[in-house]
Amino acid sequence: MSRSAVFLDEMGVGPLWRLRQGAAPEAVDIVVEAAVEVEVAVAEPVAEAVEAVTEVIAEVVAEVRVEAPAAVAATPVPAAAPDDTAWFDDAPAPAPVKQLSDADIAALDWDGLAVAVSKCARCDLCRTRKGVVMGRGDRQGDWLMLASSPSRLEEREGRALPGEQGKLLDNMLKAIAVDAGRDVYITHLLKCRPLDAAGQERLPTEAESAACRPYFERELALLLPRTILTLGSMAAAGINPGEKPVRGKVRQLGNASVIATFHPEMLLQDETGKAKARAWADLCLAKSTHGG
Repeated sequence: MSRSAVFLDEMGVGPLWRLRQGAAPEAVDIVVEAAVEVEVAVAEPVAEAVEAVTEVIAEVVAEVRVEAPAAVAATPVPAAAPDDTAWFDDAPAPAPVKQLSDADIAALDWDGLAVAVSKCARCDLCRTRKGVVMGRGDRQGDWLMLASSPSRLEEREGRALPGEQGKLLDNMLKAIAVDAGRDVYITHLLKCRPLDAAGQERLPTEAESAACRPYFERELALLLPRTILTLGSMAAAGINPGEKPVRGKVRQLGNASVIATFHPEMLLQDETGKAKARAWADLCLAKSTHGG
């Protein structure tokens, strides 16, 4: 054990810690300051030991200065590059959402169909719509209630025939012993609300109807209804384009029977009761055609 180590051990000071390779030389100053603190803290009765300790610390400092490695030149840090966003202007625009073809739509299941409708941009209605309205109800129902296009209320609610319209339709079906909550699916030919330049509702164009038709046809193929009740003149005319609808007559769309009647909104505005009486006749025709 070296002389310096013996003196440090006698004073209760731990083993001598040497600087690691690469440590900054400024650490030597800490050792010197520690020596001064030790000198001040020593009591007068042991003053003789102080002088010896001071000699030891001087030796330690000399050893550290000899063994301390030369300071390593600091590697210069490059200045931060200025915030350059020129690359953003030159970056290519993100690819547009891929629109499904008619064949793609014809292969969708119910969930895939709902997603496709929500992201549809097959016509210009995607620019003005506030939302889409997908069909609702029993996806295995025998009855299909078909309207033309969503109203403002339906667009806001995101639901086909909400509120009073839906309640009236439920009561109409209940009158002919049809459970609206179990055996009925409700949808539109168009999934978006057509608006004119002034923001008012208008009739859909042929191009808009044609663009949305594959969605309705896929709903029809997945549902396979036995009876379709068209609600309003536009739905009656649009379900079979080019065919003039006639109330009181049963038409066919594939294996489904098609009967035309009034839209519930019109019936709610009927103060004379004449439209409701004619609607009752339509419901009776649909029930007798459907059977069961």
